[in-house]
Amino acid sequence: MSADLPPTGRPGPRGRSVLVTGGAGFVGSHLVDALVDDNEVRVLDDLSNGSRAAVPDAATLVAGDVRDPETVARAAEGVDLVFHLAANVSVERSVAAPVESHRVNVDGTLHVLEAAREAGARVVFASSAAVYGDPPSVPVAESAPKAPSSPYGAEKLSADRYLRLYADRYGLETVSLRYFNVYGPGGLDTDYSGVIDVFLSRAREGRDLPVHGDGTQTRDFVHVADVVRANLLAAITDATGAAYNVGTGHSVTISRLADLVVDATDSPSDVVHTDPREGDVDESEADISRAREILGFEPRVSLREGLDHLVDDGASPRR
Repeated sequence: MSADLPPTGRPGPRGRSVLVTGGAGFVGSHLVDALVDDNEVRVLDDLSNGSRAAVPDAATLVAGDVRDPETVARAAEGVDLVFHLAANVSVERSVAAPVESHRVNVDGTLHVLEAAREAGARVVFASSAAVYGDPPSVPVAESAPKAPSSPYGAEKLSADRYLRLYADRYGLETVSLRYFNVYGPGGLDTDYSGVIDVFLSRAREGRDLPVHGDGTQTRDFVHVADVVRANLLAAITDATGAAYNVGTGHSVTISRLADLVVDATDSPSDVVHTDPREGDVDESEADISRAREILGFEPRVSLREGLDHLVDDGASPRR
């Protein structure tokens, strides 16, 4: 299923040789769909989370791991644009196995940067709002303090800084996109939009929707179609060597999200409050003014529209 919602014209590269790491996964497969008609696209994915079926026939799949520098170098040979999305995106896994998570998220990014430097290719990197940790205030601008509260956040911050270093030291064109809470078709069973997935699944079954604590925690949920659009804009901007937040610029409380899901699914489910979750971020909302002004990024899918689309579509995973 295409990430276009609503179906509007999109900017982006044309006639390029492109590598998408993690291109068989949730966000990556939507991005590949958006690129493949106008570019020569390769996908590097170890298929540990992604699916071969999510890669269109017009793209070339290289089954391999970003932890292997030789594999990355082969996949990137001759390309002029790399979208680096391959990662361990699970905070829980990073806490349980920080060394292994580092190898994927930091060492893997270094392998991509070195391969791109050899090829002379621009790198657009999928970073994360996790670099900010629990921010002292919202909305969060790119200049906000960086205080990650998990190995995952620290890894994304380290990779962010490596991209800036490669831009400054080696002249490599790099762009970091700090995703907030991404959701959309194919997002089920991923670590991007967990609370939406849980709420939708339980609402369809008429089960209670559990909200941790008082439900006043806020999140900025951004549809995958908008994330794809941000990536395409990053691929053609002249303003490289920088990081940009990718969200909607609006947040919703988790209690309100639960109510929206119940309404969208016409479910008899009740919203129930459970014990607060230790270490939960209280507030999260992106300041997207830099992306709006410099990249021309404007989110187009409202949360209610995105939820309605998931309900109508059945939210079928791309697996």
